[in-house]
Amino acid sequence: MVSAREQAGGPCIAAVIPALNEAPSIGQVVRGLRRQTAVPLASIVVVDNGSSDDTAAIAREAGATVVVEPRRGYGYACRAGVLAASDAEVIVLLDGDAADDPDDLPRVLAPLLAGRADLVVGSRALGARDPGSMSPHQVFGNRLAATIMRALYGVAVTDLGPFRAIRRADLLALNMREMTYGWSVEMMVKTARAGLRYQEVPVTYHARIGISKVAGTVSGSVRAGWSILATTFRYWHWSPAASAAPRAPGGPR
Repeated sequence: MVSAREQAGGPCIAAVIPALNEAPSIGQVVRGLRRQTAVPLASIVVVDNGSSDDTAAIAREAGATVVVEPRRGYGYACRAGVLAASDAEVIVLLDGDAADDPDDLPRVLAPLLAGRADLVVGSRALGARDPGSMSPHQVFGNRLAATIMRALYGVAVTDLGPFRAIRRADLLALNMREMTYGWSVEMMVKTARAGLRYQEVPVTYHARIGISKVAGTVSGSVRAGWSILATTFRYWHWSPAASAAPRAPGGPR
């Protein structure tokens, strides 16, 4: 794929998609990103997080670069994709279940590319959600975490949406340590503590294809909810200087 810099004279942009058993949807997601031409992508990196189905093969066939991260965990998968996209200046993160709409890519990137924001999150609360796309406990959990983040960090948060854009250098400087459910929240609260500019844009959220690994089970929902809330409080006093000596990936936290 021709780089975004060569096509449009702008920064090199890579999309990173963590995926675990997303064979029914991953091809649709990759093809949707490739079809949109408003914001050229240098690469689309799908991180196979230990799938037992044909996720990797389907993603390659659709035109993605596939990276394997056998350690289970959303954060592990995201981190592997970010490290693999070594030529990228801007990272876009989205899920592989077809709930995020690739047509929203230009909207998510616009504030960052215009120099108005350092982290942009697609807000499902501000946008449109298909009926049944989020369970009642997901909606409640998002609202609760967003309320706490607004109170603690003074950031105008309405949602913890997975569709987001950030400069790769800024993301690496955050020294991310939450390798499971807390990754997305850690990124948001550390961005606030680092003094980076946060902005949300409305996005469309579709009913996912397949069963959610988190919301699809009670135990998954409880684990995710606890991790999200714990992470929200954990980094209240974090500062960039505190991460000067990074831990080895997978080490004690």
